[in-house]
Parts: sequence; structure tokens; C-alpha cells
Amino acid sequence: MSTKLPHGLCSRRHFIEAGGFGLGMLGLATLLRQDGLLAAPIKPLLGNEVFDLLPKQPPRPAKAKAMISLFMMGGPSQMDLFDPKPMLTKWHGQKFPGDNLKYDNVAQASAKVLGSFWKFSRHGKCGMELSELLPQLGTVADDICLIRSMKSGVNNHLQAMLAMQTGRITSGNPTMGAWATYALGSETKDLPAYVVMGHPSGLPTFANQHWSNGWLPSIYQGTFVRATAPHILNLDPPAALQGKPQERQMELLRAMNAEHAANHPGETDLQARIQSYELAGRMQLAAKEAFDISSEPKHVLELYGIGRKECDDYARRCLIARRLIERGVRYVQVLNQGQSWDSHGSIKSALPTLCAATDRPSAALVADLKQRGLLDSTIVHWGGEMGRMPVLQNDAGEAKWGRDHNTYGFSQWVAGGGFKGGLTYGETDEWGHHAVKDVVNHYDWHATMLDCFGFEHDKLTYKRNGTALALTNNQPARVVRELLA
Repeated sequence: MSTKLPHGLCSRRHFIEAGGFGLGMLGLATLLRQDGLLAAPIKPLLGNEVFDLLPKQPPRPAKAKAMISLFMMGGPSQMDLFDPKPMLTKWHGQKFPGDNLKYDNVAQASAKVLGSFWKFSRHGKCGMELSELLPQLGTVADDICLIRSMKSGVNNHLQAMLAMQTGRITSGNPTMGAWATYALGSETKDLPAYVVMGHPSGLPTFANQHWSNGWLPSIYQGTFVRATAPHILNLDPPAALQGKPQERQMELLRAMNAEHAANHPGETDLQARIQSYELAGRMQLAAKEAFDISSEPKHVLELYGIGRKECDDYARRCLIARRLIERGVRYVQVLNQGQSWDSHGSIKSALPTLCAATDRPSAALVADLKQRGLLDSTIVHWGGEMGRMPVLQNDAGEAKWGRDHNTYGFSQWVAGGGFKGGLTYGETDEWGHHAVKDVVNHYDWHATMLDCFGFEHDKLTYKRNGTALALTNNQPARVVRELLA
């Protein structure tokens, strides 16, 4: 008997015959399993493996269940924000006495030391030193872990971004968000497991390399959403298809997809495409509610800075990130405009503007998660792919001074999810150039993050062409226990 769908009307016999052993029924079993309605345990699938986003338990107890990454593309200047260096002030304008400077932009290079324009002060019970450009971050100093000794050692934006996001310096590899969803699945079936929020100006520099699934199955790719409403396009069906007509269309589509998938076993891209279409149907209500902040109380909107011209956009995206995590999304990344932290010039005017846009919303996110009881189980990360140099670039007058790339010693902070609050960890040299004490390489950071999620970094692998591949890429990664509570 043929299993093909007949032309015209589809009888009950043909529908059961065509869909009984296809992905449509597997999808039904998935939903029943999520709702705890299956009468018997699921038996292992025979044949090709099917990948899904069902919630999964890590191999050992974990503190972190979700993550929000506030990724500052371009490279925030550590000696102007997080890592005060009196030696830079003392030697300001003089020739740098060392000989180990590695420039990215040789044409505008200078060996003149550039002291910071901004003062530092201590915050919180921990006494964490932060720049005057970050007054709101100071209010949550006891909740954040400041790492001053980050290192990747690759001085170009793309390679440095890939190192921090994927563990490798070549394109085409899975990002941290893809690994997290591969390892843990999702706690929501009505929203994407991995969401990336862009800037109103459009796609970030290097576009979808920020949220690539690489060689992991396509179902683990991040979903890019717009910064402004409508955040996800085409969620509403035309008026003529709403209600019963759409339901009947969806039933037919599921049956057709099931037959097509049954004829192409093991094609993970096809599986991901079918699951994404089914998710789109469920998102019609869930996504609108999750992205709608109108129900948030006034004091929460004010906490994030919504309504303030300098930070309204970033505030909205940080608040939506919290709402997504509340609703079971596993990994959210918030991106800035282009490479806006890339301070090659005019740092004196540009850096205060960038900090005014992000400082209040970032600190509010930590405080808001904490008061809702979500910070303990949510990692919040703030940082970019690199830092900046101790010497000035573009020596064409103070208003145009900037700093070149530096990936040999830079700063980032992290909060929640098992990280120790109120800790300042690691040191750079007296110039803020090289990490010299308690160095945290990018792969150490990845190993430590995975540890918070309950995984050993070298045990969480995906087999590709017979080779077991990991986020830490067989590098000598260590879990930095000193960072953990």
C-alpha cells in the first residue's frame, strides 16, 4: 500500500498511514512527554538520531540554568573602565618604555602613553574599583565577579570574537549559545531556545557568526530578533486564514512534512526546518506576550532606564532578556551597534556615550534578576572580544585620541549562576597591557561557564566525522574554581 498522501481530500486511513511513523507523530510524542502525558517510557529511536530541544538534565547538579550575554562588540577599554593604572597617568604623553607593543593599525600607531581621562573609586562592601563612567554598575558591585586578566591573544576583531564566542578562531563553529541549547535543550516549547537581540540599526558586524550553530544540528542555531516592534516579523496570519482555516492548513502541512521527513531520514537540517515551522505557529501568542513590556510596573521600567534618551533602547532589550529567561529561554544574547566599542579614535567623547547607554540597563538586569530569585540560576555576562592598548592611537589632537586593540590582557564581568559576587580576580601588568597574574584564557572561561551548567568541558562533545569535538577545542582549559561561589 502506498504511503503517499492522496490528491484532494485526505481520509483518516491515509492520514494515519502517512503520519503514523513520521516526524509529525514524533512531534506529538515530544509534546506529550513535555506535558508528562505519555503512558509508558519512550523507547530509544531506531536508526538515525533525531535532535530536539526537550529539557535535559546535566550529568551532575548545576547552579546555572540559563545565560544572558551582553556582548560588547569592538572591545571596551579596560584601563578606562575596570582596571585603573596609575602608571599610565604618571607617564601620560611620554614614550612607552617597553618594546612589546603589537599594533593592529600600524598607520595610526603611536608609542605615547595615554593616561585615562576618568577617575576610579571603590564600590560596595567588597571595595571594587570602577570608573566614574559606571556609577550604576557600582551599585551591584557585591553581586558581580570582575575578571581583569582575560586573554585570547588574537588581535583581529573577527578572530577574537570567534575565540570568545566559539572557542576557535576560524568561522563555521558553534557558539556558546548553540552549545548550551545542545546540552540542555529548552524549558519552553513556545519560544526559541536561543535568542539574539540586535540593535535598531540592523545586523551586527559579522552578522550570524554571532549565533551560528556551526556543525551542530541546525536546530541549535540562535534566532535573531529585531530590537524594535514587531520583534519577529510575520507572526500573524492573514485575516482570511485565522482560526479554523489555519488549523486545517497546519494539520495538512504536518502530514506532508511527516511524509517528506520519512523519505529523508537523518537529515538534521530538514528536522530543524520542520521544528522551526511548528515553533512559529506556537509563537503567535507566546512571543507577542514575551516581548511586550507594557505590563511591567513603573518602578521596573524606571530601574532599567526606559524613557531615558541615552539608554532607552538598551534598557528595553535588557528587560526583554529577563522576560525571556523567566519564560524558559535558555540563552539570550544582546548585541550592540556594529563595533561601537572599537575606540580607535575620539575615545574621550565616545566612551562616555557608550557607558551612558549600557551602564544603567546592565546593572538593572543584575538587580532585577536578584530580586526575582533568578540570579542564582542565571549567568549574566558583560564583555567584548578584546580590550585596548596603553598607548594612544591617532595622535591628531586630544579630541581624536584613541586606543588600538589588545587581546593580551582585558576585562569582563559576570554575575550569578554560581559565580562569586564581589570578587576582583586577576591582574594585568602596570600598564594594563598583558595579563600577568591568574590569567583566564578564553577557553578557561568556556570551561568555567560549562562547569556552572553542570558539564565537564571535555566531556560535552559532538561527534563529527568520527571525531568528538568540544567547545574548548582540546585546549589545556581549566575550570577557574576561584571564580565560583
